[in-house]
Amino acid sequence: MAWNEPELVLASASPRRRELLEKFSRPFSVCPARGEEAPAGAMGPEDYVQALARAKAEEVAALYAGRDAVILAADTVVERDGRILGKPASPEDAQAMLRSLSGREHRVWTGLCVRRGSLLLTGAECTRVFFRPLTDREIGAYVSTGEPLDKAGAYGYQGLACLFVERIQGDYYNVVGLPLCRLGRMLQEAGVTLL
Repeated sequence: MAWNEPELVLASASPRRRELLEKFSRPFSVCPARGEEAPAGAMGPEDYVQALARAKAEEVAALYAGRDAVILAADTVVERDGRILGKPASPEDAQAMLRSLSGREHRVWTGLCVRRGSLLLTGAECTRVFFRPLTDREIGAYVSTGEPLDKAGAYGYQGLACLFVERIQGDYYNVVGLPLCRLGRMLQEAGVTLL
């Protein structure tokens, strides 16, 4: 079935996600979901990020009822040894998160949800990230920049924390917050092309 090009709506206030979508010529609007992120509870990280993305997409889709719009929502968390690390609650929390990641491997999970009318697609991407050992001075200096305070796991790979990452296995853009390869396939299935 051929679809006309619908309106594309990013259900996120994240400047990083907006910047990544701006790489493409496809126009889109931004309508951030306002819902609160729920604690993970008994869910694993893959199910958790998909549930959060779906809740955001559903919230924004209700605002576009009756319009031909594709709602795109995403949520990213860091997981270390089965423990989910969201955004830090304070600078002290950010320092504790960074100490727990120092010299270790962790995983970055991003859940995606694409909704167009009754079509609902969800998926998750996982990237393994390896930090070098960090000193308390480095952690304190990084946290004092304010950069980690609005990021899952208390760091932004695309920012100053690039100094901490020895290597990754998987999608770089997933670590930034929007796995573009998986997203492109999902949007295509919903009738949206990015190129």
